[in-house]
Amino acid sequence: MRSYTIGQAARLLAVSPDTVRRWADAGRIPTDRDESGKRLIAGPDLAAFSVAVAADGDDHDEPYTTARNAFPGIITAVKLGDVAAQVEIQAGPHRLVSLLTREAVEELGLAVGMEAVARVKATNVHIDRA
Repeated sequence: MRSYTIGQAARLLAVSPDTVRRWADAGRIPTDRDESGKRLIAGPDLAAFSVAVAADGDDHDEPYTTARNAFPGIITAVKLGDVAAQVEIQAGPHRLVSLLTREAVEELGLAVGMEAVARVKATNVHIDRA
């Protein structure tokens, strides 16, 4: 299972590391410590928290923007069918959903809590493993 540092979580949530530290100190997001004492957030916990923050309508001071329509975020849901799959990414305040083949999801090893980048072109959302 992937874990994220405070800085990585801040980038994925489009907030400052200090904001993530305050949330952790307040018990809003669970953290553990590694051998060196650095705080880590489990991928599934960060995925669930990112969805909750977006649902709460927490606005950020600056709008979330990326170059070339790339939205770095965290995978919050993967639904597999026999042939097709649906992957949801929370990129800051944005929820993006991509429909792709099951084979592509399996080849990329996409799973909840994993960092990924959604690339948007026209009406399609393409997922790049980060």
